This record gives sequence, structure tokens and C-alpha cells, in this order.
Amino acid sequence: MTETTTETPGKSAGPVVRIVDLKKSFGKTEVLKGIDLEVSRGEVVVVMGPSGSGKSTMLRCINLLEKPTSGHIYLEDEEITDPKVDVNKLREHVGMVFQSFNLFPHLTAKKNVMLAQRKVLKRTAAEAERVAIAQLERVGLGDRMDYLPGQLSGGQQQRVAIARALAMDPHVMLFDEATSALDPELVRGVLDVMRSLGRAGMTMIVVTHEMGFARDVADRVIFMSDGYIVEQGTPQEVFDNPQSERTKDFLGRID
Repeated sequence: MTETTTETPGKSAGPVVRIVDLKKSFGKTEVLKGIDLEVSRGEVVVVMGPSGSGKSTMLRCINLLEKPTSGHIYLEDEEITDPKVDVNKLREHVGMVFQSFNLFPHLTAKKNVMLAQRKVLKRTAAEAERVAIAQLERVGLGDRMDYLPGQLSGGQQQRVAIARALAMDPHVMLFDEATSALDPELVRGVLDVMRSLGRAGMTMIVVTHEMGFARDVADRVIFMSDGYIVEQGTPQEVFDNPQSERTKDFLGRID
């Protein structure tokens, strides 16, 4: 992954994300029951599992959109769960794409991508515009940058959301069921963008049920159930020779 390291000088050679004994409860309901996970630089990790298994909660804990009940999360060399850490500064390095696009309806695609650059990274208007144009072209929307969200398809809006996250120069990208709200014919365009990011060396943690994408792009597949990581391995290991009965049952139902 020399190319990726060259793009981001000064980073440590250790894991980009490290999770140690992560637990999260909502009231009396324990959603995460002790998650341990390391994600290396340039690795694409796909997380699968039934609804309610804790997949999205784990992602939201990584950038503290949900505050862990206990445990530790490290982003590169810094513990993001340390009460003394500047969470907003660390969060700048984590891009997240949700099921919903969360675009401002009154702003064009380009201005949606520019906004956080201006407010968070304090880039000049000219620099933010340059980056926005480059990222919109990267996701195949160079001819739609002056369109409002309402003039774009759902798949195009999701690609704007991806461009917005990429414009912040993230060290890791989190995708939480990024295609689940899309009509089937629009899914492919978004997955193609995600494929290209993975192949370019972007560190990614992807919650999805898209098994074809996982087989094609993932370095590692993680299966979660009932708040635990039940099984993990290469796509071939998990899909073709699952060891856990829970994994076998899940794959049998979605295949």
C-alpha cells in the first residue's frame, strides 16, 4: 500500500482503526457486547449480519456519533474515546456515508461538497471549489455539479454524499448501508464508486448486504450477530466455508 502511504505522509504504520472491548447499551438493552477489531491501512472490511446485530452502532461509535458505554477506540495513534481528546479534530479524518443522503436541498451538488470544507477545514472558497469539482468528477458527476439534490436521482445524491466525505481528505471511510435506500437499478453506480475507492487504497469499513460487492472488493468479511463478532475471514472463507451455524443460517437466507 505504498501509494496510499505516499498520499498521507506522517501517519503511523499501525492500524487506522483499533477497537478494544467496545460495549454499548441503550438503557437496559446491550447492543454491543465486547467488540475487538483492527483495520489496517488500505484494508476494505465488509461487515454483515442480521438487523439488530450492532453493525451500525459499531460504525457510529467509531466517530462518536454514539458514545460507547465502555471500551476504547483508537484512530491511528490517538484514542478517540479519551475524554481529553479533541473529538471534532479527530472526526475530520473519518468520512461517513449514511443510508440517507443528508444533502442541503437548497444548495447545488458542488456547494454541498464545498460547505464542510469551508466551515470545518477553513479552506478558501477557491480551494473548496477546486476540491469539490475534482471529487464530483471522481464519482462520475462532473456534468451534474450545478444541479440541486431534487434534480438528481437517489443514486446520484448518494454519490454527492460520497464526494462530500472524500473532500475532507478522510483517513478512513465508513459506509452504513449506503445502497439500502436506493432502487435496485441505482445501486450499481454507487457500488462502482465504492469499488474504485477500495481499489485505489482507501481504508474502508462497509456495512452492507451486497454479497457481490463483498466478494469482489473486501479484504476481510466480518459477520456480526447479537452484539458480537461471530466470524471473520476472507470473502472466500466466510461465504464458501462458514464455520458458525449463525453465519450459515444468515447466508442461507440472503443468498
